[in-house]
Amino acid sequence: MALHETKDARARDADTDVFTSALSGQILPKYQMPDDHSPSEVVYSLLHNELLLDGNAAQNLATFCTTWSDDGVHRLMNECLDKNMIDKDEYPQTAEIEARCVNILADLWNAPKGTSGTGCSTTGSSEAAMLGGLALKWRWRARRRAEGKPADRPNLVCGPVQICWEKFARYFDVELRQVPLEPGATGLLPHQLAAHVDENTIGVVAILGVTYTCDYEPVAEIAAELDRIQEEHGWDIPVHVDAASGGFVAPFLHPDVVWDFRLPRVASVNTSGHKYGLAPLGVGWIVWRTAELLPADLVFDVDYLGGDMPTFALNFSRPGGEVIAQYYLFLRLGRGGYRRVQQACADTAQYLAGEIAGMGPFTLLYDGQGGLPAVSYTLTDPAGAGFTLYDLSDRLRMRGWQVPTYPLPADRQDTVMQRVLIRHGVTRDQIALLVSDLRAAVEHLAAHPQPVTTEPRSGFHH
Repeated sequence: MALHETKDARARDADTDVFTSALSGQILPKYQMPDDHSPSEVVYSLLHNELLLDGNAAQNLATFCTTWSDDGVHRLMNECLDKNMIDKDEYPQTAEIEARCVNILADLWNAPKGTSGTGCSTTGSSEAAMLGGLALKWRWRARRRAEGKPADRPNLVCGPVQICWEKFARYFDVELRQVPLEPGATGLLPHQLAAHVDENTIGVVAILGVTYTCDYEPVAEIAAELDRIQEEHGWDIPVHVDAASGGFVAPFLHPDVVWDFRLPRVASVNTSGHKYGLAPLGVGWIVWRTAELLPADLVFDVDYLGGDMPTFALNFSRPGGEVIAQYYLFLRLGRGGYRRVQQACADTAQYLAGEIAGMGPFTLLYDGQGGLPAVSYTLTDPAGAGFTLYDLSDRLRMRGWQVPTYPLPADRQDTVMQRVLIRHGVTRDQIALLVSDLRAAVEHLAAHPQPVTTEPRSGFHH
């Protein structure tokens, strides 16, 4: 008869039970690397548990960014972990797919037929916006020097913009002229331009999907006013459209809104693939109307990792998976699929707007129609409500909802508002649950008035 050795079950269980492991009995190292390795499953499980302290992305109604992706995206991202977007010699098919995406976007945004536009992927719309700003500055400076005029005081005119434009202005020595909001307005109005542009204006930024309220600035009317200013003063001022979110919404939901390369004054457009483009985090795009609008001085021909390549970026090495995922979505959804996704989001936003309008204490600033799938609103009577929207945000967080509260920009900073974004993956049922929790929170706060405070309150920074 064969002999068998017994096993120590306690030792075996200690090896396999994450919560009896040596590492789980310690506070995880935070400032120094540990002396030795630990089992991968133990480390994974402990980090997985720690990350539960983050908010639930499905309830994050503050972010524009993609929080849901299908299985095809997950699989392709996993297969592309080792692909370096900058190494076009080693990964030529990834580079080819990037070029296809640029061409698809140029077509989507109505680039002139028979011309050669140009563009590239970036890490997001913020980097893309900065590249667009640099091209504006370089072209303005070259023109001024050719005319024998000083080129040391460039300015950029815009309405209420995302912080990336403030960074661009500071980092690249450009005066940012942010036009204050007029009463009742939520963005830049065409008639305001004449008081802010001059011969040193490198461009005007128009926003397709204002960060604060989610409606569109009137790009066509802004371009028409710049036409009038050129006739009067001779200043040929281009428009850059920051379509971080709207670039993937307007073509499908509002095809009759003229904002893109159909307007000759629009020189460039940036967007976020990882917002309403539905791609995972880490990809943006910029496209110039024609290739000559990107100054050659900004493009580097780099001999790196086996080949020569033209590159225009603030980054260098970065992952290629997000670009592959973007192309996958273009192929999988097509124009019809994107239209259905964005329409479903818009319908849900309009449902939410109706519920909020009927709730009592709120006045809608944007009802989800004509712009992004979103809703923004303020308290009708802030002084008499017995609570602030900041209090309401705190109350909603008890149920896991992340709903941002913040003041509008100057000169409407006395108006405090909330905004809810509807993205792919945010369902009608989920928003119905939000409405129920919102109504309960309002009832609770009305029954338990909060003390009035003049202390500054922290909101969301989006």
